[in-house]
Amino acid sequence: MPEQNPNPNETVSGVLEKLDTALQRGDAKTAAELFEPDGFWRDLVTFTWNIKTMEGRQQIADMLSAQLAAIKPSSWRIAEGEQASEADGLAQSWITFETATARGNGFIRIRNGQIWTLLTAMSELKSHEEPKGFQRPMGALHGAHPDRKTWKEQREAELTELGRSRQPYCVIVGGGQGGIALGARLRQLGVPAIIVDRHARPGDNWRNRYKSLCLHDPVWYDHLPYLPFPDNWPVFSPKDKIGDWLEMYTKVMELNYWGSTTCKSATYDEGTSEWTVVVEHDGEQIVLRPKQLVLATGMSGKPNTPSFKGMDVFEGEQHHSSQHPGPDGYAGKKVVVIGANNSAHDICAALWEAGVDVTMVQRSSTHIVKSDSLMEHALGALYSERAVASGMTTWKADMTFASVPYKILHEFQIPVYEKIRQLDANLYDRLEKRGFMLDFGDDGSGLFMKYLRRGSGYYIDVGASELVADGKIKLKSGVDVKELKAHSVVLSDGTELEADVVVYATGYGSMNGWAADLISRKVADKVGKVWGLGSNTRKDPGPWEGEERNMWKPTQQTALWFHGGNLHQSRHYSQYLSLQLKARYEGLPTPVFGLQEVHHLS
Repeated sequence: MPEQNPNPNETVSGVLEKLDTALQRGDAKTAAELFEPDGFWRDLVTFTWNIKTMEGRQQIADMLSAQLAAIKPSSWRIAEGEQASEADGLAQSWITFETATARGNGFIRIRNGQIWTLLTAMSELKSHEEPKGFQRPMGALHGAHPDRKTWKEQREAELTELGRSRQPYCVIVGGGQGGIALGARLRQLGVPAIIVDRHARPGDNWRNRYKSLCLHDPVWYDHLPYLPFPDNWPVFSPKDKIGDWLEMYTKVMELNYWGSTTCKSATYDEGTSEWTVVVEHDGEQIVLRPKQLVLATGMSGKPNTPSFKGMDVFEGEQHHSSQHPGPDGYAGKKVVVIGANNSAHDICAALWEAGVDVTMVQRSSTHIVKSDSLMEHALGALYSERAVASGMTTWKADMTFASVPYKILHEFQIPVYEKIRQLDANLYDRLEKRGFMLDFGDDGSGLFMKYLRRGSGYYIDVGASELVADGKIKLKSGVDVKELKAHSVVLSDGTELEADVVVYATGYGSMNGWAADLISRKVADKVGKVWGLGSNTRKDPGPWEGEERNMWKPTQQTALWFHGGNLHQSRHYSQYLSLQLKARYEGLPTPVFGLQEVHHLS
């Protein structure tokens, strides 16, 4: 009789048992040989106290040799309530395990009896778990107690004392979704933290953007930790609705949020292992002395405003897209928008709807993907109502996406965008006939890889592409700006565009630019470029990094961290950053493996 394939539970359990045995023996070589020669181990904090992907047996063995004595992993098994699955020779399963200080979970893929990919992620620190479930706070203090203080009195005292008579352990600079999500995680872990932001109210960073702005990512992708959006929340959130949600979230999650606060400077004292952070809060200068400093100023935090000849002689209005107020007040004027990515398209569409004569200047190619196509073919299996109905949770969706190493992620993405290119060929043909320069990324891998590699160069089409294809939004492509004159923009091909208003939709700089402004250029250069994978594609120079540069993990500057990204990343990676900070707050050993090297300064 032909030999039967083993049950996938047996396959996974057998490999996990071998892995457990080798790791508990401290045998890094044998453990590494359980992987395919080019297999992957992606670790979110549990083994490396870092966010690190080991590629191939040698890197895996090197990591284990360095870390096993301190980490002491054990108890590898299929996660409770889960069953392994098998298809096309690939067995896979959700897993759990423990280390000396933490509990972890993850996902494993096995081919031909060897591990192809392994994801390990820290879920909680032993003896420092979040107070939830059976450990949730009582809220009320039963019995008779002299000098009883109510919850409100305790909360008011905390707001008064923290940052003045009592110092926070962590200061988070930036109160957008990233800073707020991290603040919520730290709050649940009992880490004293203050979020500082120049805006008056949480959510103002969204409210103050151009009035037509809506999220281009769907609601299932955008939940914050602990409090998911209601079931009737719109698929695409208007900016003011998001602003209100962030303000509500900040209040009910009891975050220490200092609005109307400008961070003036920060310096680190190696001797005391302490930051001195000078802020101006409601007109008062205050010195904070945290042990940890997080820059959560975001991917879209530092505007990249170009310097063109003649900007000083232009007599009309000019501003970066981050300061664009919307179309009101521009009726009857001629507006030139420099740029052709998300903000440029949104702004041009809103201006056209208001009857404004608007021209888009496209200097380099743009990846366009229709929102409906993106949702159906790229996001639908993980983040959609269809996914929810099939039993997909936000946690499982995040972990599934995280389980695919960046080195091979493009291989999964290329077929998706090839299909989209075929399905939406009519739109792409019409855009190209108008002269619009299209791309699908350097290797055809589309939106997600472009975002992960460079954070720019794309537009999720919610209608503006039709206006470009129809010629309603005027287009000049394949040109650059030569100079501005008093009432016009002169392009590199000699074209002169009459202009009353120029909008620079020219993107944002590396997040370490904030470090240069707040701390020093020396520290910014010490940390190096923030964001990008080292894919050696346009705007993402090599060498290969394997993870986002300097994000959510230790940097070359002690006690300086970067946090940001879209709502999905702010939710998912805030967990791992908060656990790293909590461990240091509690004085636990955190031996970092594979500290970020610096290859580029910005």
